[in-house]
Amino acid sequence: MKRVSAFSVFKAKKEEDQQNDIDKGMIRRAASTPAVNVTDDKKVDGKSKKLLRALKTGSLRQSLRGTPKMRPSILKVRESGPVAGDEDTVKLTSLRASNSDLTNDSTPAIAKKPHKEKLSSASLRQDTPKVPQTTIIKPRRKMQPGGNPLPPKGKVQSQSKPPIDTTRSSSKVKTEASELQAQSPKSPASKENSSPKQGREGVSPSSKSAQKKHKRQQISAENGTPSKRKKSEDSRSDQFECSTEEIEQAMDFSEETIMENSNLPYMHDSTTEAKKIFECLIHPVKPDKFFKELWEKKPLLVKRHMKQYNDGWFSTAELDRILREENVQFSVNLDITTFTNGVRETHNPVGRAYAPVVWDMYQSGCSVRLLNPQTYSRNVWKLLSMLQEYFGCCVGANTYLTPPGTQGFAPHYDDIEAFILQLEGKKHWRLYSPRSDAEKLPRFSSGNFTDADLGEPILEKTLEPGDLLYFPRGTIHQAKTVGDEHSLHITVSCYQKNTWGDLFEKLMPRALQIAIEEDVEFRKGLPRGYLNFMGVANSDVDNPQRKDFLRKVEQMMVRLISNAPVDAACDQMGKQFIHDSLPPVLSEGEKSCSIHNGGEKWDKQKNKVVGATEVEPDTHIKIVRKGVLRLLTEEDEVRIYHTLENGRVYHDVDPQYIEVEAEVASAVEFLIHSYPEFVSVEKLPLPTLEKKLEIATSLYEKGLLITGEPLTSLDDDSSSDH
Repeated sequence: MKRVSAFSVFKAKKEEDQQNDIDKGMIRRAASTPAVNVTDDKKVDGKSKKLLRALKTGSLRQSLRGTPKMRPSILKVRESGPVAGDEDTVKLTSLRASNSDLTNDSTPAIAKKPHKEKLSSASLRQDTPKVPQTTIIKPRRKMQPGGNPLPPKGKVQSQSKPPIDTTRSSSKVKTEASELQAQSPKSPASKENSSPKQGREGVSPSSKSAQKKHKRQQISAENGTPSKRKKSEDSRSDQFECSTEEIEQAMDFSEETIMENSNLPYMHDSTTEAKKIFECLIHPVKPDKFFKELWEKKPLLVKRHMKQYNDGWFSTAELDRILREENVQFSVNLDITTFTNGVRETHNPVGRAYAPVVWDMYQSGCSVRLLNPQTYSRNVWKLLSMLQEYFGCCVGANTYLTPPGTQGFAPHYDDIEAFILQLEGKKHWRLYSPRSDAEKLPRFSSGNFTDADLGEPILEKTLEPGDLLYFPRGTIHQAKTVGDEHSLHITVSCYQKNTWGDLFEKLMPRALQIAIEEDVEFRKGLPRGYLNFMGVANSDVDNPQRKDFLRKVEQMMVRLISNAPVDAACDQMGKQFIHDSLPPVLSEGEKSCSIHNGGEKWDKQKNKVVGATEVEPDTHIKIVRKGVLRLLTEEDEVRIYHTLENGRVYHDVDPQYIEVEAEVASAVEFLIHSYPEFVSVEKLPLPTLEKKLEIATSLYEKGLLITGEPLTSLDDDSSSDH
């Protein structure tokens, strides 16, 4: 049976109006748019080997860098200068901070009119509600050669606690945290000949692929099939282990690997790649377990004892580089804060945040919060742009640098799901459950609390480099540095105003409008004298007329829901997501197969334009990322909203969209549903080849498509004739 596009109905409805616009072409033009290097010198055995080698092969840091993996750590490079790839300069616009140390700071600004382009060429309550329990993940102790466990340095190993009993009474404010034992990913650096790092530094780039294949075979021989996930041998605890290949692939994104005998970019499916990045982020916890047992329910603490696991996302040295090279503004991009004697203060001067001024205030005991690190750090930009594909909503970040022995923020809760990645130093965290049901999963962040407002903490632990802490929105928290060490962490945040309530805010007004227009029952008058038995003053009156009235309201609500345009409301949520999103980070391979680095260019030797290209019927195309565009109907138009021209500052530009005719919407649908596979232009479901080429060329020239291989220059064809 032939598939019929939903937009064909829209096309029929608009057919008469489109006759007046036939001379404008298939696509019409309006005003133009403005324009985890993991190293550890300790030996491990058994199951850890394949995980370790995968991590060693390409760390979480390197998974998104876009630079060769033999490059040293960012923390070392920053001492001598900026890292390659951070050269992007972005125009800054206002981005106001909140008082929260973990807020996304992405409160939507005043709505702006979208830009479109028509293309012609195509006080505390101690009766606390049910307290969320906390899951703590710790790595298993390493073993001596004889198989006996070695005690941790300076600590006495205690018996692991059993898993949390979720049926336990909630009357206790403080919950016992279960400690789930997990495999400790430690480096096999002691194996001199098999160290991936040594191999990567000592072997030419051309032999890396063969070496990687040999390494996988070697790991497979030692540990069995690497792609299988193994369950815990200890029934009292849960162990989590990612397979070698899964981690390796997720961490090889920066290599921009080219498929054999092809110019296809490495990233085949952005959805799959984003999932792998998230798996590495919360490792060793499995995503299915995380979202079933922890997400929006209770905190998670992962103690990795692997200080370089989070290495490279950001560093104090990089902050110094940003302050010296970028136009960072106090209150817009950066906050200076203190929390002393129970008082939270902001000490922002006016104007640019020059490095000497910021460091002088830091030396005086002030914390430094960078509100939008993705604007200046390519690594953070890459991380967030991938995670937004995974979550399907805006993902933001703040970084927090805290001097030794200080606290920068008062206890509070936030309106975002928070993932804390400890980068440098140590920080002591205390988490508290929401004080009432009304404060669970809040839509807005709280003000500052005092100690008198808080009960007993449900979790009190110290984060060290490599550790992860997750907690749901509404979790009250505070943190302080430990000893004479500074602390640096990055907070990745998501799910701000991405709830059922937010969807219904868009759905119900339109549902009511449709019901009034199409259902006569909604246009009938209210019962005469209904005010005599309805209202607060009559709420306790047992009146038959009142019962009939309430029954009628229930019936009308059912009729209202039947008119609800659910898909249209979801499209509006999708449109908001597109506007909130960061633009995608493209690899060099992807750029060469797209408008970003292909086609015409100026040849200074020939003193003319060369490299003209054209999309041909047999050109293979696909959309550049799964989440890069949204096709919807709006204001009697078919529009393609996209992220390609978004800035790296939140809402730096207005929503960007292309207006197309309804009859070509089926071709866009086809590309969306075909992703991640390439399809030839001639297979687009349009009646004529001319229309197929026109829409494909239009989308290609807007940067929304990549080709299976770089387009052939027409100059090459012409030169071959002479």
